Amino acid sequence: MSDYPKTPVTDVDLAEYDDEYVQNEVNEEQFESIPDGKYQAQVEAVELTRTMKGDPMLKWTLKVVGPNHAGRKLWRNNVMASPENRSWLKKDLYACGLRLERLSELPANLDRLLDIRLEVTKKTRRGDDGKEYESVFINKRLKTAEEALAESDNTNDALSRF
Repeated sequence: MSDYPKTPVTDVDLAEYDDEYVQNEVNEEQFESIPDGKYQAQVEAVELTRTMKGDPMLKWTLKVVGPNHAGRKLWRNNVMASPENRSWLKKDLYACGLRLERLSELPANLDRLLDIRLEVTKKTRRGDDGKEYESVFINKRLKTAEEALAESDNTNDALSRF
């Protein structure tokens, strides 16, 4: 239950924000598509939802961290409508380092995908209908400096026995 009154927005006087609104700058480029290519991105959000047809879907929000277009967003949707779709989902989860015994374990493990860094590829293709469709593919997980250091420490410990 919300603590906010159920006042329609049309009944709210927005005039108090007019000066601020006029001063706000808008960068038109922020609405253009990011060019096709490889990007480093961080998983900002991931949620289980449904498509308009009702099929389950894992929806990813990725924030570009480099090498170009930092701060821009990319989206990936893993629709689970077919065995092939679910195979792609499993490959994406493995690329992220998330190994599940069963797909039903995914909801309880979504938080493990947050904030990880990935290399992704964005591709645009023209459909038979003449429209452009953008796809984002997960290539691999990128290790943070801390993860790489911890891994090298573990390797050194294993080698020190010899």
